[in-house]
Amino acid sequence: MHLLHQRGPLHDLPDTPEAYDAVLADVVEQALARLTPEGNLEHPDCVDDIGDTSLGITSLLVLALQRTEDPRLPEAVHRSLAFHLRERVYVEDNPGYPNLRIRNSGFPYARYVFEAGAHPIGDWPSTVWALLQAVNILDAPDGLIDIDQRAKLLEVARGYWRWLTEATFFNPQEAGNQAIGCVVGGLMLARHLPPQEGESVRSRAIELYAEKIRAHRVRDRGALLPPEHGGAYDNNYGPISLSFLAQAHRVSGEEVFAEDGDALARYIDARLTNGGFDNGGPRYSEQHSGFEAVLGLRYFSHRIGSDLGRYRGDTRWGRHAVQPDGGIDGHFAFMLVWQIQDRTRWHRTPSTGPVRHQLRAGTVSVAFDDRMTPSLVEAAGTYYLPAAVNRQHGFGPVVDGFLLCRPMGEVRVRDVRTDGLAAKLVTKPVVGRDHVLRHVQSLYVTDGTILWVMVAVERLDGTPYLLAGLPYATDDGERVRRTAEGEVTSAGGLRLTHPEAEGVDFFDARSELTQQQAAFALAADPRGYGNPDEGWRHLVRSTALEADPAPGAPEGLTVFALRYGPGGPYAPVVERTPEGLAVRTEAFTATIGDPAGDGSGEPVLTLLNPV
Repeated sequence: MHLLHQRGPLHDLPDTPEAYDAVLADVVEQALARLTPEGNLEHPDCVDDIGDTSLGITSLLVLALQRTEDPRLPEAVHRSLAFHLRERVYVEDNPGYPNLRIRNSGFPYARYVFEAGAHPIGDWPSTVWALLQAVNILDAPDGLIDIDQRAKLLEVARGYWRWLTEATFFNPQEAGNQAIGCVVGGLMLARHLPPQEGESVRSRAIELYAEKIRAHRVRDRGALLPPEHGGAYDNNYGPISLSFLAQAHRVSGEEVFAEDGDALARYIDARLTNGGFDNGGPRYSEQHSGFEAVLGLRYFSHRIGSDLGRYRGDTRWGRHAVQPDGGIDGHFAFMLVWQIQDRTRWHRTPSTGPVRHQLRAGTVSVAFDDRMTPSLVEAAGTYYLPAAVNRQHGFGPVVDGFLLCRPMGEVRVRDVRTDGLAAKLVTKPVVGRDHVLRHVQSLYVTDGTILWVMVAVERLDGTPYLLAGLPYATDDGERVRRTAEGEVTSAGGLRLTHPEAEGVDFFDARSELTQQQAAFALAADPRGYGNPDEGWRHLVRSTALEADPAPGAPEGLTVFALRYGPGGPYAPVVERTPEGLAVRTEAFTATIGDPAGDGSGEPVLTLLNPV
């Protein structure tokens, strides 16, 4: 079973001018074949996200006309623009819309669905999208659009802006991508207004960004991020926010957009595996964006010097939005316009500096959460999620049913690299059910193909084991498919367990249920509205790799040692030395200092390749 939205890396899509000309040529042929006598360019099966879609395709036709001077296009542009201005601009309040500050304002807006009162909650983002489609058309050189139509469209765009920023509460869905998109619309609109009015709109857009978005950023993994549907980051909408930040910087030159985009880009870089798989979000867990993410990932990959294009997008939306039959949908068309206009090229090599919340080399990567517990492990093409036991989630020692991974104090990290190895030592104070404070030292070492993990903790009584992950997915060419297996070796006993109980509270990796489906089933609200991250935290137990302690550990210590990836016999040696805990494997020798660290409290780690 393949994961629906986890497909190919976005930088694999050709992005030359010739490739984009071919994309536009296909759009033109589809649009001309679809254009109704009334001028409608909407997909006949589209029922929601629809208020801006015909206008979006019109904007693509305007761009194609600008690039090709196709003689068939002027009439199509004129008819389709007339259709939007005549049929898709609403000025009477939508019955039941809950976010109005001014009743009967008369300002134009776009509807999420056309039927009055049917689903008004989506009108705010639909109006943002309509504003963005409109300003792209207004950006066209003089002579491409009928002068009277242009004047009417400018008046409508001015009205969209006022509806978004005066008649309604700003950003009512707490969706960072929508809010930044609105700011971009204001910045682009300002360039088409008389100087005094334009400066007022520009200033208001920047003020909204500072006060309504930037001031409410959420911290995760050391980064401040635009909040998305009540959470810090969503792997579908986060890269879309990055694209809006790229466009905001392109059109305004304001450094704040570049700075915040750099921060978001570095955060995405840290949480993404080498293979481009990511998981988690307050709106979707696995639904990745496609072309909507390209502008931001490409623009900021160049700025931060890392290969963000490895992000696995939904390549069915690799160029533009489509309906199930593959036919073009104008939703998000503005992103394709900007993507074609921007000449930034992909940065295709990894960043080389150490990053606190990631260890990455070759085909191996470990992404760490805020507590410096692995949130995603990739090795030998398999992706491992944190496992669950007794409603506790993570990677770490388990004793008496209690998972020792939640820190009780400062978590300290040390990164070391040699010519062929990359390592990260995490020192974490934890407290168990016995209320005893223990220091867990976790060492992660990789040569780019194999990941070695060693965990040492003060002696644990009973029958402790290491919760070592939930094997969940694996690369399968240009797709990601489900799996319940992984290539892992342990110095002690190793077993793959599955929940004995059934129901939504238990996740068996052998089932066809995806993580996202399970998370939504546990969420408080319906799919698409609930928080899957929150839902997933309600999981009682999951499929899990469980490793027993390694034999021969020094007195007073419990040690676990695993190897993710291929290899022969695995018999690491762990012993105390005057310098600390020495670990010898077939690939490296490491010395881990005292948990107290050096004179400044920093972890001590030395790493040597075998002689």
